[in-house]
Amino acid sequence: MTARSRPPSSRRSSSAAAMRDLFAPEPEAAPESRETADAERPADSNAAGDSLQAKALEVHHRLCEVYHCPLGYFHTLEPLDELISSLLSHRTRNRDSALAFRTLREQFPDWASVRDAPVAEVQEAIAASTWPEQKAPRIQQVLRELTERGDGELTLDFLRDLPVDEARAWLQTLPGVGPKTSAAVISFSTMRGRALPVDSHHHRVAARLGLIPAGLAVGPAHRVLEAQLPAGWDAQQVYDNHQVLMRHGKDVCTWRGPQCQRCVLLDLCPHGQARMRGDDAALDDPGRDMH
Repeated sequence: MTARSRPPSSRRSSSAAAMRDLFAPEPEAAPESRETADAERPADSNAAGDSLQAKALEVHHRLCEVYHCPLGYFHTLEPLDELISSLLSHRTRNRDSALAFRTLREQFPDWASVRDAPVAEVQEAIAASTWPEQKAPRIQQVLRELTERGDGELTLDFLRDLPVDEARAWLQTLPGVGPKTSAAVISFSTMRGRALPVDSHHHRVAARLGLIPAGLAVGPAHRVLEAQLPAGWDAQQVYDNHQVLMRHGKDVCTWRGPQCQRCVLLDLCPHGQARMRGDDAALDDPGRDMH
């Protein structure tokens, strides 16, 4: 398979059917019992910092108690729709990117129409997002490349037949698609695959907790953070992990003025402890200016 071609179709094979079953929407999971959660936790949570995986697991369990895992999926978009939605979301607030996506869908009957429209019309439709003058030509470039690779067909449904790592690698050969967008397509779309997106809120919380090295950018942080999750976790648990860290970054561990005094992770957070003590070390915030 070359970077510029779609993988050969295997939908007629039994392996393809099995792969589609693998990525079928997850049934709603029963809420995690306290007994199950406690059994997975380190015996001494004060020693969680000795192991990043143990620390990541403790963080997950505490935040899941706050945000009530398992969490419902917020999108039911097909993979190609999710790709465009994710491209619109770059450095844009959720409500603004949602408005841009909705307007784009209302003004054009299908993605082929978006691909072939004058770029100014696409830019106007997505004006609610940040930098529409950059995103409009990029979206059209992606749609043209998908058309070329798919022999005229505009779809990403063939990704369902691939292992997650291969599907993500294929997506990341598209213009403007990196680890976050590829993971979002796999996890958030109706594929419901096992992939961990890391946005700026998730990244900030992980950096302040010391789950990733100081200065590690968002892109390479994906592999580090996903490797800390238990191999046996399913797609729902990985999705929950992203959601609770992201929500904690929005609600408590904010970019400016984090509310450390009410954080359930304070005893696990070197930066939060330094802030509460008033140490000079708190001025060196690993969660700031990391993109």
